Amino acid sequence: MPDFCVLTYLKFYVECLERGKMSKVFRFIDLFCGIGGFHYAIKNASKANKSNVECVFSSEIDPFCQESYESNFGIKPSGDITKIDAKNIPDHDILLAGFPCQPFSIIGDMKGFNDTRGTLFFDIARILFEKKPQAFVLENVKLLVGHNNGKTMRKIIKTLSDLNYNVSFKVLNAIDFGLPQKRERVFIVGFKNNLNFDWPKMNIKMKSLDDILDDQVDNKYYASKKIKNKRLSMKNKPNETTIWHENIAGNISIYPYSCALRAGASYNYLLVNGERRLTEREMLRLQGFPEGFKIVCNYTQTRKQAGNSLPVPVASSVLTNLLSAINNESIYPNRIIDSQIYLLEKETNKYGTPKTKKRRKVRAAVST
Repeated sequence: MPDFCVLTYLKFYVECLERGKMSKVFRFIDLFCGIGGFHYAIKNASKANKSNVECVFSSEIDPFCQESYESNFGIKPSGDITKIDAKNIPDHDILLAGFPCQPFSIIGDMKGFNDTRGTLFFDIARILFEKKPQAFVLENVKLLVGHNNGKTMRKIIKTLSDLNYNVSFKVLNAIDFGLPQKRERVFIVGFKNNLNFDWPKMNIKMKSLDDILDDQVDNKYYASKKIKNKRLSMKNKPNETTIWHENIAGNISIYPYSCALRAGASYNYLLVNGERRLTEREMLRLQGFPEGFKIVCNYTQTRKQAGNSLPVPVASSVLTNLLSAINNESIYPNRIIDSQIYLLEKETNKYGTPKTKKRRKVRAAVST
């Protein structure tokens, strides 16, 4: 009888593993999708997890971003999310949203929820309430964490928790994920179930600017003689490749990486070696976009799009761990396995096997 029980359990366990190997398709929606940073990120994460993903809905109000997104993914995003009934959004497993950061950004007025763009977070909440996806990932500027003495973030976390999600957040820097750009963003992750999710602990060696920048660029990217002379009068030019950053106060800093790209800043706030602006392709590389990304808009719009996007490798790492947590739950359905362990232990203990010894053996097998 004990042998029969053990064989039954092992058969059940193998079936669980086989179910986990099956190619599950995770349906996702891409809100405030911009030019598709999250879309690339979840595609990268699905490859790392040997899963499949499918975008079933996207939304973006900017017509130029819509054009870029459609050109690269073959999907034209819907427009203003505030005018879309949540019931009309397809069912999905994962919600992705880089909701507008201007209300919480130091570059904006930091009005938070008093800004109409800040209230767009509640459109995310109403969609979560209606569709109840398995998980979500949200992204915003680092300053969201401390905005209004932390009250804004507490309001966001409480709203998401009240929707029965297990929520956590973390500030991650693109420079720690191999990109030569100092760009700190807060990521907020939530699960319907209490899964074993770990934040990525990455310390990837930063790429050199020489790996990102083009050797030769058109003269149109070079700053005026007046701007260049002003830079050189303030700083000595180093031997290595650098990006010169001018802040709002007019102070110049020189780094072997870029400060955060910004959509609405002066064209001259970042200059390569104090001489020229970044090209469209270089800005996209600084955000981790692939070389195959089709640039279909002019310089002004592409610069704005890159500045508003998220660092793809950072989002990829977060989503890789998120999909891993979901996949592990499907492979090891804890509540069922625990009950099977209990039945197995109860059955074997009837025949005099020491409970603690058998428990260790079974749990070790499950862990493996």
